[in-house]
Amino acid sequence: MSEPFTPIRWHQDSLQLLDQTRLPVEETWLDCRTPEQVADAIRCLAVRGAPAIGVAAAYGLVLGADRFDEVAKLLGSTRPTAVNLRWALDRGRDVYEKNRDRGPEAARQALLDWAHEVHAEDVRVNRRIGEHGAELFAPGNRVLTHCNAGALATAGYGTAIGVIQSAWEGGKVGMVWVDETRPLLQGARLTAWEMKRLGIPFRLVTDSSAGTLMAQGLVDRIVVGADRIAANGDTANKIGTYTVAVLAHRHGVPFYVAAPLSTIDRNTPNGAAIPIEERQGSEVTEVFGTRVAPDDTQAMNFAFDVTPAELITAIVTEVGVLKPPYEESIAAAFG
Repeated sequence: MSEPFTPIRWHQDSLQLLDQTRLPVEETWLDCRTPEQVADAIRCLAVRGAPAIGVAAAYGLVLGADRFDEVAKLLGSTRPTAVNLRWALDRGRDVYEKNRDRGPEAARQALLDWAHEVHAEDVRVNRRIGEHGAELFAPGNRVLTHCNAGALATAGYGTAIGVIQSAWEGGKVGMVWVDETRPLLQGARLTAWEMKRLGIPFRLVTDSSAGTLMAQGLVDRIVVGADRIAANGDTANKIGTYTVAVLAHRHGVPFYVAAPLSTIDRNTPNGAAIPIEERQGSEVTEVFGTRVAPDDTQAMNFAFDVTPAELITAIVTEVGVLKPPYEESIAAAFG
């Protein structure tokens, strides 16, 4: 298989991250040599998407191995909803604790070897998710996706877009509807950029067009990513996902979530227990620095919403397609 595009790379003792805030206008790489720079990149969404955040955090631990506890706390505070972040930090701590008595250089090298493996494994996992998800499609399907869950949101290949890519390569995708994804336009800026790179036919639509597209019979499948999946199957994803799921239920369109097992948090019983990040109101009152609302307008800006398990047709993971009841299928997937 060809090597997939990755927005994360390690080069000469520094972590290089594709600055996704600058796409699609320019491709700029950030050179992160300290864990503080990695934390800033995660906070400002230069790196984003639950799997990509987890991989970036793994390398961030390497950069701050000499003050591990402080750095783990710093990185853990950056994005509360994405469970892959905590997953990476917990496993990084295990590696550090097992090697710290060998000395600082040995502990750092062990962390770096582990981070490289986390990076490579994420790509392998995403390819398997794509293969399993493609089996749910039929030739010529018109697919709608929300936000960005492609290579840019992972270490490579992507989850939801990985499914779309695998289905496209199998002759099962006719075209893709790309929700713009307000207020930061990850669909318009990032998913459209990935569709062009992959050569997959797509059309960009406003978020509020999703219902009309389904009502007119123009959507055959919906596939999205996830930032955290609770033990009962409730799923947190980019704000607007819940709206799409409700519309899909109304119109009988299969609604799939594609995510690795590391995104499933079995310690979170249901969606009500998932912390939902609230970002600054200026992301709503301004569009990339240009004010679009009257001065002093107060805005509510939830970054994520929760889709109840009963609205999800299936959850596509690296070990297969999970079906309801999710309490049972999720438990079996880990067993």
